[in-house]
Amino acid sequence: MLRVEHLYKSYQAGKNRYEVLKDVSFEVQEGEFVAVMGPSGSGKTTLLNCISCFIPFEEGTVRLKDSNLAKLTEKQIAKVRNNKLGFVFQDFMLLDGLTVFENVCVPKSIRKEPFEKMEKKAENLLHMFGISEIADKYPAEISGGQKQRTAVARALMNDPLLILADEPTGNLDSRSSEAVIGAFLDAQKKLKATTFMVTHDSFSASYCDRVIVMRDGAIYTELVKKGNRREFMEELLTVLRDLNGGE
Repeated sequence: MLRVEHLYKSYQAGKNRYEVLKDVSFEVQEGEFVAVMGPSGSGKTTLLNCISCFIPFEEGTVRLKDSNLAKLTEKQIAKVRNNKLGFVFQDFMLLDGLTVFENVCVPKSIRKEPFEKMEKKAENLLHMFGISEIADKYPAEISGGQKQRTAVARALMNDPLLILADEPTGNLDSRSSEAVIGAFLDAQKKLKATTFMVTHDSFSASYCDRVIVMRDGAIYTELVKKGNRREFMEELLTVLRDLNGGE
């Protein structure tokens, strides 16, 4: 589904050049829920921005199914973002002047699809994520967890090949975080959704099928969940402690 090969990204600041991504390669299979973790400055968000082509990279390829994204024009990339990628951000990015229902409908509104088809899809997603009762409310009237579940529903409106989630639980309490992760798991189970999530939260990452751990712009290790969630979380915490020098 997603294949990243030998990705390099650096920034120039005056005479100094800083390498942010160094020969990063991995794959995400269809239907997988994969997390990326690592210390601040390890390149997690830069990696996400390179995959979505929001920022350019010097070397490597990013393939989404059969498309080499780096070779597409800006117009083609914009079409891919609307039709084949879904985005979930830490700060929700909902439109304050639209209701929950209208926010969820935005991707199909951009495509100018028939309202009846749009309405049915939105209602199904609202029901799936337990937010049907707030369909007519505005973002200012709902909780952070409800906002993020709305954002997940919106990301799924066009049946994307891949959801890119950037710290989706970063602004939420533990109860709301669990509800949002539940939304991703429901999407995986019921819609076969594929999700690639950047997170600093080991609790959220422990629900994933696999965790890619980064350090200093490179992949430090990959962990695959083989047992139950608690065992996976302990394994993940051990790796993160080792990454931080045992602290």
